[in-house]
Amino acid sequence: MLNSKQRATLRGFANGLDTIVQIGKDGISDNLIAQVDSALTARELIKGRVLQNSLVSSREAAAFLAEELGAESVQVVGSKFVLYRENPEKKQYQI
Repeated sequence: MLNSKQRATLRGFANGLDTIVQIGKDGISDNLIAQVDSALTARELIKGRVLQNSLVSSREAAAFLAEELGAESVQVVGSKFVLYRENPEKKQYQI
């Protein structure tokens, strides 16, 4: 569980990140979950976006993916969200 200072630090790191996950009209599929899982393992911190034609909101998508993958939802703003999961073998962020 992240405290507010850690969350603020991660939000700062996420500012410069590109969006690598997009959720569209198909919603959250097994393929998308696998994609997010591998991205979290490789990068630790990822930014995603929920398109307008999606049936889920960005808050719902972030909460579901975080719970499903053992990650933390760092931030949800509008249609974008940020997820973090520490990689103990290859740490990239010191929080």
